[in-house]
Amino acid sequence: MNKHLIKILTFFIACALTVTSFSGISCVYASPCKAYTWYCKKNTCHEIPSLDTSFDFIKKYDGYYADLDAKESDKVIYLTFDAGYENGNVERILNTLSTHGAHGAFFILENLIIRNPELVQRMTDDGHLVCNHTAKHPDMTGINSIDLFAMQLSRLEEAYTKLTGKEMAKIYRPPEGRFSEQNLAFAKELGYKTVFWSFAYADWDNDKQPDRAKSTMRPSAGVFPCTTARYCFCIPLRKQTQKYSTPF
Repeated sequence: MNKHLIKILTFFIACALTVTSFSGISCVYASPCKAYTWYCKKNTCHEIPSLDTSFDFIKKYDGYYADLDAKESDKVIYLTFDAGYENGNVERILNTLSTHGAHGAFFILENLIIRNPELVQRMTDDGHLVCNHTAKHPDMTGINSIDLFAMQLSRLEEAYTKLTGKEMAKIYRPPEGRFSEQNLAFAKELGYKTVFWSFAYADWDNDKQPDRAKSTMRPSAGVFPCTTARYCFCIPLRKQTQKYSTPF
């Protein structure tokens, strides 16, 4: 094989291994583009869940999963809700928050604005944070272009502003908790902070739902490990189912 052909083959192999991306991050060997699914390590001693070391990079891109700067004596839980669809739960949650003078952060989809604009307007009027869960809820780890990534966020921003006349909070939650380092870099470049969670309600599993009696019990370490402080409690509101302040 002649030297000229070897140089050509080497060039194409290098191009195949390196995909130029954004903010100085390249998907060499798919490392910054590696897809992750969010989780954190629960415990039974009322301590903030620990972060998997492979997720340490989230801090570099304004990623949060708990208020790490709060003191244990602060006794605060940050309530966050993934609200893409409504079958009665969103309205009931808003009523409950209003009754108790509490506030939360609602990560919404375009569908909720289209089908239930009055609920999105109420979130705004009641003083809740309305945040970005993307327009269509795609797996964002499959997007390696800043323009396509921004399109999912800006489309929702525009729909929200058109409805309410307000700017959407620059807070983003990846659909299904799926993310990559590149995604977080994109979000930061667009002015967003990425917010995960330290405790979540598994509403997608119909066989593991609490009964009414258990749902009113006082939380214990083994049931609800975020009764002290600083936790970001995620409550997804899917098809089937202290005054708020934010560290974000």
